[in-house]
Amino acid sequence: MMGAMRANLHKDPTQVASMFDEVAQNYDLTNDVLTFGIDRMWRRATFAAVDARPGQRVLDLAAGTGTSSVPYAEAGIDVVPCDFSEGMVAVGKQRRPDLPFVVGDATALPFANDTFDAVTISFGLRNVVNTARGLAEMFRVTKPGGRVVVCEFSHPPHRGWAALYGFYRDHVLSPLASFVSSNAPAYDYLAESIAQWPDQESLAALMQDVGWRSVAYRNLSGGIAALHRGFKPMR
Repeated sequence: MMGAMRANLHKDPTQVASMFDEVAQNYDLTNDVLTFGIDRMWRRATFAAVDARPGQRVLDLAAGTGTSSVPYAEAGIDVVPCDFSEGMVAVGKQRRPDLPFVVGDATALPFANDTFDAVTISFGLRNVVNTARGLAEMFRVTKPGGRVVVCEFSHPPHRGWAALYGFYRDHVLSPLASFVSSNAPAYDYLAESIAQWPDQESLAALMQDVGWRSVAYRNLSGGIAALHRGFKPMR
């Protein structure tokens, strides 16, 4: 059934959440396999870019099972893992009952204004039904002077590398996922969402449009992914 509706998802929140519910149990293993372990390097780069300190509060959006949240907790940072997939959150609570998981929609976050010193989202902004609204919600819940860090798949600027990566994304990723994922067709959606995602400059412009300032980005792995960071102005 998932394969039949894949092309018609159009980021429908209910269907996308259901898709992630189905892959939750093997999600982290599948990510390791599909990226050949490079996803761990991307998580470390994101953690460094957030640059949080003990005692600060960080919202980790699209946290999934909490893998990305663990380094913050271990560093004494008050991290709140949040994901719109109840299945992901359930698996996360089983594995890390010490983390305060929250089920939440990025377009209507269940937090008060000016709550967090930093907000971060890794490989989840593509799945938000309204990207601008999601970025605006992140802005709302961030304290003045705080920051956002977005780690997302992107577009390699080098033509040869882009072609090689495009071939892997479009022709290898989903078949490879079938060996480790309980729902391989979900990764067809993953490949399509990556291909349709805006490039680095376009995302930076969108972040500026909703109020983030000093927006900058840097490429990871030759532009397969990119880190974007912005700051909320002081009042």
